[in-house]
Amino acid sequence: MTAREIRQAFLDFFASKAHKIVPSAPLVNKGDPTLMFTNAGMNQFKDYFLGNQTPDVRRIADTQKCLRVSGKHNDLEDVGYDGTHHTMFEMLGNWSFGDYFKEEAITWSWELLTEVLGLAKDRLYATVFEGDPAANIPPDDEALSLWLRFLPQEHILYGNKKDNFWEMGDTGPCGPCTEIHFDTRSDEERAKNPGRDLVNVDNSGVVEIWNNVFIQFNRKADKSLEPLPEQHVDTGMGFERLCMVLQEKKATYDTDIFTPFIQYIEKVSGKKYTFSYERSAKSDIAMRVISDHIRAIAFTIADGQLPGNSGAGYVIRRILRRAVRYYYSFLDIKQPFLHTLIPMLADAFSGAFPELKAQQAQVARIIESEETAFLNTLEKGLKRFDALDISSGQIKGEDAFDLYDTFGFPIDLTQLLAQEANIPVDMVGFEAALQKQKDRSRADAAKVVGDWLNVHEGEVKFEGYDTLVVEATKVLKYRTVKVKNQDQYQLVLQATPFYAESGGQVGDKGYLVIGADRINVLDTQKENDLIIHIVDEFPSNLSLPVKAVVDAEMREAVSANHSATHLMHAALHQILGQHATQKGQNVDSQRLRFDFNHYQKVTDAELRQIEDLVNEKIRANIPLEENRNMPIEEARNSGAMMLFGEKYGEVVRMITFDPSFSRELCGGTHIQATGQIGLFKILAEGAVAAGIRRIEAITATQAEAFVRSELRELDAIRSILKSKGEAARAVATLQDENKELRKEIERLVAAQALALKDGLIAKAETLNGLQFISARVSINDQAALKNLAAQIDNELGNAVIVFGAVINDKPMVMVTISKSLVEGKKLHAGNMVRELAKEIDGGGGGQANFASAGGKNAAGLDQAVAKAREMVLAS
Repeated sequence: MTAREIRQAFLDFFASKAHKIVPSAPLVNKGDPTLMFTNAGMNQFKDYFLGNQTPDVRRIADTQKCLRVSGKHNDLEDVGYDGTHHTMFEMLGNWSFGDYFKEEAITWSWELLTEVLGLAKDRLYATVFEGDPAANIPPDDEALSLWLRFLPQEHILYGNKKDNFWEMGDTGPCGPCTEIHFDTRSDEERAKNPGRDLVNVDNSGVVEIWNNVFIQFNRKADKSLEPLPEQHVDTGMGFERLCMVLQEKKATYDTDIFTPFIQYIEKVSGKKYTFSYERSAKSDIAMRVISDHIRAIAFTIADGQLPGNSGAGYVIRRILRRAVRYYYSFLDIKQPFLHTLIPMLADAFSGAFPELKAQQAQVARIIESEETAFLNTLEKGLKRFDALDISSGQIKGEDAFDLYDTFGFPIDLTQLLAQEANIPVDMVGFEAALQKQKDRSRADAAKVVGDWLNVHEGEVKFEGYDTLVVEATKVLKYRTVKVKNQDQYQLVLQATPFYAESGGQVGDKGYLVIGADRINVLDTQKENDLIIHIVDEFPSNLSLPVKAVVDAEMREAVSANHSATHLMHAALHQILGQHATQKGQNVDSQRLRFDFNHYQKVTDAELRQIEDLVNEKIRANIPLEENRNMPIEEARNSGAMMLFGEKYGEVVRMITFDPSFSRELCGGTHIQATGQIGLFKILAEGAVAAGIRRIEAITATQAEAFVRSELRELDAIRSILKSKGEAARAVATLQDENKELRKEIERLVAAQALALKDGLIAKAETLNGLQFISARVSINDQAALKNLAAQIDNELGNAVIVFGAVINDKPMVMVTISKSLVEGKKLHAGNMVRELAKEIDGGGGGQANFASAGGKNAAGLDQAVAKAREMVLAS
């Protein structure tokens, strides 16, 4: 069976068991602050397990894109070195939310694997939880008895808490699980060593393919367990491993999921894939790294996450750069390459994940831009490597770490370069520096979450679309969260007018009145579908009725900015084209920031058109049309804008400002008519990534204040220039005059330098058969000093010229060596200047025939000039 057929067989099987087949959630987990990426199939259903939301149906199945490269599941550095680790992987899963339990789950697992997919029954093994007396959890004898219907006793094993007890996190839903393993070894190997002895043994040939989790407990912060009111089933089957087993391969990379990509890489690189997993087989490792990493990179970008310098963006950039390093270093590919894989990848997944196919040109453009930038960084890193101080006889650990952290050099690349230069690397120092960074990261991310403590029963209801004040609500639950050793107090209300941060819109602020206490709401956040109010303190009595009041001024400003993004989005479509769709936004009370697809700079004329059109719609005072609880298909048929990377439910909210102009699906807050925005003013436009532009703008009072400030500045300029009219022309005249004066100064400095030339040549010494000049000179211009050295070199030839000078109040040493001496005597200006710079407490470097160094200690210039003579004599 092909990979496509295997995936479809799974989905068809569970559809026949009355499961609703749902699409994969995006890889970037936007609704859950505890997760950066979707790392398991159950993530999008977390609220069902926590009881925060009720599912529309009780049975669901899907194939979910997952990413495990950071945090608890940090597998990145293993990828490429073995046959089963991946960054992005597919998780096939079926779920029961308070419906069927162990009997159906186990029975259907057996039916699918043996009757539908045709796996050999005598090669299957199952594990069940052995129990934990210390935690007062009994063995899962029910699962054992169910497996005995299908497997002999010797094919069923008890597993410990590590392998057979699943937990969502330190707290929350959990329960025993049963794993299904398959023995992939030959009959001869199986005869020598029974498979039961190799279950959960790494690289043994007995592979885990499916895990059935039976969620029946809730783990509290004190580590105790309490039964859940409803029991759930959460299963996950690794698609890549299942394909490996069914296609009778020894590694997931040998399946038809990856082989087309490896074959393409072979063709482009001219290197042969040898199926080797030796650490020395660098080209094979590189091909596996690339064929794996391109999936994670492409699908994450398609789901709306651009590479960046922090958070999820940094993780994607790190994965991309790792792939570039491997093809650059081990496949001898020196030009951007990853982006060429996108058309093949988009076609391969067009059925399961069509979002990449729909955006493949843009995704490829973003990846190519990132590759180009990093290849330039790699070149700089190689130059940095060449300039390392190795006076200690080795490459220092902190220098190796700097190459890793700043330039993206993996330590094995630094070791390879060092080996070629016959220089050892201080690995102890490198590991120490790496550990320090990890410790800092852990400290920055330190967060201790307490249990939710229930006060009242009830479901959360958001009323903030209709009112900013809820007169009588109540606290459902509360908890304390410690972030970086600071206590944060969190409340959940039954009915709340507070909008929780989501969709790029900041959360509301305001206050709560509870009895005699008035407490401030500092922020409102969303954890899945739970609206969490972050307050400055808990009230003295949490059981009393609550009055909830949103900061109306802030909400109005935020809503004006949010509605302005809708108007601008529509204006972008009219002026730039339908391709100019949203890629991200950030809206608060002070300004709006909007990212969109566009492949070139937006011209000043286009920006004026966009601004004018938005302001025209503001003056038209178009009323808001809001359609809540609208079926998704009805919204789609009405022409509403829908964005890639967003997870829409069966029922959506549609926001319209004139059906012929702006219609979008949106959960944010908005003004009642466009006139409330007042004024729209664009402040900046620029590039975020290849094919992604960003506009920053302000509205309402912020826009008015900006215009007033600009007019004041213009009045001040006119006053200084004593010009009532054309201030720009007067400034241009001043600039022209300044330019002429600068040219005159440059001519005078150059003349001063040339006046010194003859005197310096007269002082030239003959040392070891070459002309040597060293002097401290009074020239305050680096270009003039360099030109002077070049003129002397042209006249003398066969010369070493060393100048010391104070330029812009900072000492500088400059070394020029004739090209004939570089080749003949093996003199090197960069090495000389690096040594001389020590006398002025500085550093620098350069090429073999010219180099310069700056420093802090001008008093050392004379010693540096004198030291140069000693170095030439010793050469």
